[in-house]
Amino acid sequence: MTVASEIQKLRKQYPDALSAVMPALRIAQGEHGGWLSPDAIREVASALDLTPAYCLSIASFYDQYYLEPVGRTHVEVCTNVSCALAGAQQVIEAFERELGVSAGSTSEDGRFTLGTIECLGGCGWATVVAIDNRHRLRVGAADVPGIVEELRADA
Repeated sequence: MTVASEIQKLRKQYPDALSAVMPALRIAQGEHGGWLSPDAIREVASALDLTPAYCLSIASFYDQYYLEPVGRTHVEVCTNVSCALAGAQQVIEAFERELGVSAGSTSEDGRFTLGTIECLGGCGWATVVAIDNRHRLRVGAADVPGIVEELRADA
């Protein structure tokens, strides 16, 4: 099934095409290597009879859509108030050291993308880290070498 046909099927579930934009972008991102290229944005827009500019405005607003290629493993550290107070900056710095990549970047070998995210919704369990959308709770800087060792072994 093509991306366009999947989106057309999805569109039938919504009374208005605008309501289908977010799930359609998720489908396109999954089918295009984990990110939304300009071609993927145009594909979504065409399938929903919307403008590419509208679809891009949605994709650029939300953290879960990526407009640049990402690594095979995507590590995101929550930086909202609870996590910041619990040491998010130290966790980010530890990931930067262990992965050899700056926050907001992808490793040269394409294995890892390290990013920050405004909120992962686990304020009571800070610091929260999402690895490929799977949350780890109460992560401290001292935990990072072990996490990265696991990631390297799994990759």
